[in-house]
Amino acid sequence: MMMQAEDARYLKRKVKGGNIDVHPTEKALVVNYELEATILGELGDPMLREWKECQKIIRVKSLNENSDLASLAKDIIDKCKLIHPTKLPEVEQLLYYLQNRKETGPVSVASEKTELHEKPELPSYDGTEIDEVANINDVDDYMELLYEDVPEKVRGSALLLQLARNPDNLEELFQNETVVGALARVLREDWKKSTELATNIVYIFFCFSSFTQFHGVIVHFKIGALCMNIVEHELKKYDMWNEELQKKKKAAGSDKDRKGKEEYEKSLQKYEGLVKKQEQLLRVAYYLLLNLAEDLKVEMKMRNKSIVAFLVKTLDRDNHELLILVVSFLKKLSIFIENKTEMAELNIIEKLTKLVPCDHEDLLNITLRLLMNLSFDAELRSKMFKFGLLPKLVGLLPNENHRMYVLGILYHISMDDKSKSMFTYTDCIPMVMKMLFESGENVEMELMALCVNLASNKRVAAMICEGQGLKMLMKRAFKYRHPLLMKMIRNLSQHDGPTKNLFVDYISDLAQAVLNEEDEDFGLECLGILGNLTIPDLDYELILKEYNLIPWIKSRLEPGACEDDWVLEVIILVGTVCNDDACAKMLAEANIIQSLIELLNAKQEDDEMVCQIVYVFYQMIFHESTREVIIKDTQAPAYLIDLMHDKNSEIRKVCDNTLDMIAEFDEEWAKKIQLEKFRWHNSQWLEMVETRQVTEMGDPYMYPEEGYDPYLQDADILDRPDLFYDDMYENAYIMDGHLTPEFIDENGMYDGQPYGYGYVHSIV
Repeated sequence: MMMQAEDARYLKRKVKGGNIDVHPTEKALVVNYELEATILGELGDPMLREWKECQKIIRVKSLNENSDLASLAKDIIDKCKLIHPTKLPEVEQLLYYLQNRKETGPVSVASEKTELHEKPELPSYDGTEIDEVANINDVDDYMELLYEDVPEKVRGSALLLQLARNPDNLEELFQNETVVGALARVLREDWKKSTELATNIVYIFFCFSSFTQFHGVIVHFKIGALCMNIVEHELKKYDMWNEELQKKKKAAGSDKDRKGKEEYEKSLQKYEGLVKKQEQLLRVAYYLLLNLAEDLKVEMKMRNKSIVAFLVKTLDRDNHELLILVVSFLKKLSIFIENKTEMAELNIIEKLTKLVPCDHEDLLNITLRLLMNLSFDAELRSKMFKFGLLPKLVGLLPNENHRMYVLGILYHISMDDKSKSMFTYTDCIPMVMKMLFESGENVEMELMALCVNLASNKRVAAMICEGQGLKMLMKRAFKYRHPLLMKMIRNLSQHDGPTKNLFVDYISDLAQAVLNEEDEDFGLECLGILGNLTIPDLDYELILKEYNLIPWIKSRLEPGACEDDWVLEVIILVGTVCNDDACAKMLAEANIIQSLIELLNAKQEDDEMVCQIVYVFYQMIFHESTREVIIKDTQAPAYLIDLMHDKNSEIRKVCDNTLDMIAEFDEEWAKKIQLEKFRWHNSQWLEMVETRQVTEMGDPYMYPEEGYDPYLQDADILDRPDLFYDDMYENAYIMDGHLTPEFIDENGMYDGQPYGYGYVHSIV
């Protein structure tokens, strides 16, 4: 039976109260009730009846451990007509539960792991406090309110916000283009007139922005750009409020009357109320922009409109919820180098240092994650030192919630050599070692990486090896066969002094691990430790004989026998044991020198390997038993001459030292080395002369005689000393292109002066 419109005369509404419960995450009570709507006919008989289950959330943010629960419960019942007065004891009991729930008291520094939120919490702003419950069927009525005065606009936007906060209503609201357009228009025209109105409407668009399919409409109405303008305006207002408040505070301090102080207190109270409302608006505006920033093109537009500067400026606030959102936004932006550079210019490290540590676990966690991103930049790492962040980070190591990020930041800081020694002024070393020894077989990668870096500093290494430190590390490394732990020990072994001598007791274990080919990575680190043990009193000959290392070394130096990492470490070991005369002789007799020359020829592009091979030659030159072998029986000096002018400065340095030693003991090689140095030192001059003479020889009118000796073409330029001089000598002194012997002695001196002085550079 169809109901005719004219038959309906009355509408009767009935509210039936239901049960009361606590909100799962917020400080709030949830009141469940049933709304019954009945349409009555002309005679009062019901023609149509509908039921709807509804909820009302009553937030009690003022609840704390000192709250009077009885008076608070009575106040709630007086204001909320949905709760019957007989339920007063139940409300008190629920408030007591909320008061003692864990969220009500944040822990300052947690040592156990707690649940952290991956994203910022949704804004808890509930719009303008109204008792009216919004209905999706009355959207048109709420839209009409948007065309009234500001108070009615605030009421209409608050009702629409109630609907928008329920995701089930978003699609239907979205389909109503008139409502969305009206909201955008009111926001554009009236946002400066009322903070509540602006907050309500921005919050509605924020609800839409939580779903990607609605982003197109938000962009169409340019809500993002409008939010940027709102944020900029509010930040300027905040600066103005602060300035005025400081003036009144200064006046109150200088004024002896109570009147000035009372006026300041009133201004302060008003200021706090304004800031609270403003931060609600900033929070929903930033959250809306963060959602829209999923599109990189939109994010780039925000950056061009100074979003980074706005966010960094907002870091001065004290509102934890707002700060979580701001830091989350900055973390997202920090992955781009342009944004990171701008953050650095705005002194972001100084601002973030104030947040570490803090009582709010989520805020602390997201701050550390932002610092982790920023710590990839060397300049920003130095600022972390400057503003005292290192001891604060070390203090957070026991907190499991943040340990991974703290270790990551500390690892990045430890990459700088200047920073490593600063760790000794904190409790980091004992804490890190304790964590390392308490870990099982699988050590956290960040912890292990930090230990490896720190071990490369001499002062840190001394602290680590104190007492039983090295013994415990060795025991753990051999127990778990852990390559990274052995790499850390290898870094410890590179420091001269008492630390290096501690490794003598472990030579046997290290040598056996090297010869054991089951675990190559572990064995490689052990080999590196043996190569670092440059201890004067160590009997290397005994080690080589006891473990039969000579054949093993020779087999590893053959081309293609093993990977380059192993070959390099073997060469370093050879250079170390060559300190001993007997060892050098044993290696020479085993034809190791020839193997090294072949490697030098094959790996000439590998600077590290070339440098270490040359160092082996340098060590062997010092021993009489091997010096003759290198100089007389091998081509090592020739290779060294070729490497004299290598682009790598370290190779040049070792080469020069080795060649100087060779020149001291062999006159023939000394002349060759001197000649090569002469060629190199005067290469530009020689090239110029050669080019000039070649040009002249190409001129047919220059030398018409057929029998003329083309001295540049058929002879070495160094055999023509007449080229070294100009017309300073008379032709009588020159015969057949050579100087008369009696004028130039065998040392190249003419009347006690250097031959050709002023024309050819002396050999240095």
